[in-house]
Amino acid sequence: MRHLLNPLDFSVEEIDRLLDLAADIEHNLPKYAHVCDGKKIATLFYEPSTRTRLSFESAMLSLGGSVLGFSSAASSSAAKGESVSDTIRMISCYADICAMRHPKEGAPLVASTHSSIPVINAGDGGHQHPTQTLTDLMTIRSLQGRLDNMTVGLCGDLKFGRTVHSLINALVRYPGIKFVLISPPELRVPEYIREDVLAANNIEFKEVGNLDEAMPELDILYMTRVQKERFFNEEDYIRLKDCYILDNAKMKLAKEKMFVLHPLPRVNEISVEVDDDPRAAYFRQVQYGVYVRMALIMTLLEVEKPC
Repeated sequence: MRHLLNPLDFSVEEIDRLLDLAADIEHNLPKYAHVCDGKKIATLFYEPSTRTRLSFESAMLSLGGSVLGFSSAASSSAAKGESVSDTIRMISCYADICAMRHPKEGAPLVASTHSSIPVINAGDGGHQHPTQTLTDLMTIRSLQGRLDNMTVGLCGDLKFGRTVHSLINALVRYPGIKFVLISPPELRVPEYIREDVLAANNIEFKEVGNLDEAMPELDILYMTRVQKERFFNEEDYIRLKDCYILDNAKMKLAKEKMFVLHPLPRVNEISVEVDDDPRAAYFRQVQYGVYVRMALIMTLLEVEKPC
């Protein structure tokens, strides 16, 4: 039995196979409609979520399975003081696989050590978000035709953004990747990412504060919101929340085949006028997320690919 807690739990070869399966699902959706008949996924979401929770549920339903779970800690026995380890032992009696989102870093890891079913980390605090990373990788590969030899700009909240941390960890395993890290000083990427991931792997990167100057060299721009829920100080959030706003004027500075990704939800960091630009890929990214999670569920449940 395998879990997915970190993007590095899968090798590059395993990720490539999973993305190949997701691409086949995308183009042959009807043939996958019953591969998980009788299977159940439990979505254990201790934090609010729209895209990730509904994407997991849509994925399992599209495979012919069914869904159970809760959408907040307040609506679960966690409100009565039940531990994560007891919850997962109980859920293991009801479901075949589970996806867990939790505000505490490491909670899905704790769950996996007490679980008799596969556990998928659907986001743990500011730590990791591996299924978003798989979604990002599929989106980049589908749009650019590769996952190597490109310059990726990461913009906004690089300190607390778990999607950013996960994506960096995943992309450093591909050759020829360069990063441009665009943020205010207060929201720079954490030192452990800078030293233990980027520098340790001899990855070319630079940290800048100006989005306009970075735009012309990027193949991918990954925008993030400044996350109010991660701030301890309201004044700091208000001061930083609109530090970067992508609009049509900035898009004119970009390459013809530069694509914009965003894990969503967005607030003000991408103007709605950009939505009509063919390089705006964030809503396509959402659809790719369903295909990736379908492929992941099949992989962890060891479901055979239909003929």
